[in-house]
Amino acid sequence: MVVIDQETCIGCEACRRDCPGEAIKMENQKAVYYRSCIQCGHCVAVCPTAAVSIPEYDMEDVENYQKETFHIEPATYLHAVKFRRSIRNFKNRKLEEDVVLRILDAGRYSATAKNLQGTTFVFVQERLEEFKALVWKEMPGIIESLKKNKPDYARAFHLFYRRWEKDPEQDTLFFNAPAFLVIATDNPWDGGLAAANIENMAAAEGAGVLYSGYTQRILTSSPVLRKWLEVGEKTVSCCMLLGYPAVTYKRTAPRKQADVIMR
Repeated sequence: MVVIDQETCIGCEACRRDCPGEAIKMENQKAVYYRSCIQCGHCVAVCPTAAVSIPEYDMEDVENYQKETFHIEPATYLHAVKFRRSIRNFKNRKLEEDVVLRILDAGRYSATAKNLQGTTFVFVQERLEEFKALVWKEMPGIIESLKKNKPDYARAFHLFYRRWEKDPEQDTLFFNAPAFLVIATDNPWDGGLAAANIENMAAAEGAGVLYSGYTQRILTSSPVLRKWLEVGEKTVSCCMLLGYPAVTYKRTAPRKQADVIMR
């Protein structure tokens, strides 16, 4: 439900014009919410007098526009994108709670299809050792289940498992990262968008991430691990290792020329 304060509304029609669902009309020179919508919040964001609210959301979380904090220089942003690295060497240091909450907020505010906001973030840090032990316990069964349809994964996981049996300190899946994040969604695109923002926010906090397709496949193949993570029937769209990098990169890495078609 969208609520429009008729006393505060000045009838500028900004909300009506910007509403993608055409759920707002004008009556007596005032904006009126008259049919259900996806609650995208455009009306809240565009109103010059803060007359619009969505009560089921935390309106205290809404921030006013501030030019000095909103604008990022294009060259600065591109440099940050170019400078990112996949981290495989982490410090033995946990992510602080306030840092974790800001990183996850970057995921929470990411776009979602039809504004469903149905993404689940499972952040594992305090119980990571327990989770890792369960992964290795499940691994023989996972390998067997993958042999028929995903033999390449089965061979890779068999190698990882043999290495772990010989030396449990060889962390070939988790790279000794202090934290592990699972992003589960009904729409995998939502998970990808959230992951990108999370990675950028982690970098801004001085941390780094490694996308882990291997652990994503493991979770997809193990009902036991999915139950432990409490993701229900949602698709595991992304798995990420997080922590503070133990290596300092001095410059960006080269890339191939972009394959771009201009028409």
